[in-house]
Amino acid sequence: MTRSPKPIQTAFPIVSVEALDLEAQGIARLADEEGQSGKVIFIRGALPTEQVTYTVTREKARFAKAKLKDIYKAAVFRTTPKCKAFGICGGCSMQHLDFAAQIAIKQRVLEDDLWHIGRLKPEEILRPIAGPAWNYRHRGRLSVIDRSIKKGTVLVGFHEHNSSYVADMSACEVIPEKISALLVPLRELVGSLSIRDRVPQIEFAVGDYPKTSADTTKKQIALVIRHLLPLTKADLDKLEDFAKNHELGIWLQASGPETAKPFYPSEQQLLYRLPEFGIEMPFLPTDFTQVNHAVNQVLISKALSLLEVNPTERIIDLFCGIGNFTLPIATQAREVLGIEGSATLTKRAMQNAKHNRLEHKTSFKESNLFETTAKDIAQWGKADKWLIDPPREGAMEICKALRDLPKDQHPKRMVYVSCNPKTLARDAAILTHELDYRLTKAGIINMFPHTSHIESIAVFER
Repeated sequence: MTRSPKPIQTAFPIVSVEALDLEAQGIARLADEEGQSGKVIFIRGALPTEQVTYTVTREKARFAKAKLKDIYKAAVFRTTPKCKAFGICGGCSMQHLDFAAQIAIKQRVLEDDLWHIGRLKPEEILRPIAGPAWNYRHRGRLSVIDRSIKKGTVLVGFHEHNSSYVADMSACEVIPEKISALLVPLRELVGSLSIRDRVPQIEFAVGDYPKTSADTTKKQIALVIRHLLPLTKADLDKLEDFAKNHELGIWLQASGPETAKPFYPSEQQLLYRLPEFGIEMPFLPTDFTQVNHAVNQVLISKALSLLEVNPTERIIDLFCGIGNFTLPIATQAREVLGIEGSATLTKRAMQNAKHNRLEHKTSFKESNLFETTAKDIAQWGKADKWLIDPPREGAMEICKALRDLPKDQHPKRMVYVSCNPKTLARDAAILTHELDYRLTKAGIINMFPHTSHIESIAVFER
């Protein structure tokens, strides 16, 4: 592997940081020869209100990327990062920012995007949905090995900032403590395998035990080891010993996610509970599920409250996944239709409905929601309300398709859960400026503390 060209190393005078961008970089502006605002400098590690010097790492005509050099006036909300790998690891970008200030900044980004992109101001700003600040990430992908493999060292962790290299980290503060404690033992395990340079990643997933277990307060862990070559008998023995010694499950993945199978124990059932609704959600460690279980529980409760579900209504849940919202809705509504683009997830949602004895109130449909037409929506049947939970691309085609339907076929209320405030703002503009909806409420969901990732929730009423 070859390194990229050495960054430009140019020091600049002290500048004042005005704001943060979506990657949590400080934004400063240089004055031109006439004293007017000129080139924008994005400074990694700098915070608003600070006066800093910086070193340029990338130079463009209208902007420059830089890293923090010295702080001459620190922000009152600057704090000491808890993780020793902060600044090297690319997983977190906001640990140097007070937790409450992180939430406030994310709220400001949401409001700014709604206004600048959608020309909208919510009638009501919702209180932020937040949860634990640390050890919250119950699913993730650890990268394995970097350039140091030739020196006899295997690294297991997250990538360095803007790099293909793996950060040299012995602990991580945002993943569960038990998994954090495995980072070094996993180095040793991979390093001892015959195919140690053919193990590119290890995924982890944390779940609850079924109600039938002796101790339902404990968490169970699954590690999915991706291997590009077959494992030997000696390798398999080492993996089994590792699983037994650390009381966890190991899955093996020889190719795509669909090839992941439990190795030891031979069967492992992961699930997470939604106690407010009496629901268990079985999932596979390679399934897409919310990484923050505590915030997910609060989010579902809030979404259903905002949807104002009643027992006579038919609800449609778009981008339903394995049924994270569909099944809780089914405990309150007359009928729910879940629609998902993935055949695998659609099948899993059906199984979860049956597991929770809700198949009589739920139905599921596989459909590419990024190519939705008015005809498709008409075929879904009339629904009183919709819940929309799209990926980062948003739900623009769905919103546009509504324009070609009679108003009496539009849902009277929509709750939109977003993981990208920019696409939310874009879609909100269609719903409010081109259709007959009002943006009545909006607020953030701090699903990923210490990162710049922003999830949000919005309510549209006809």
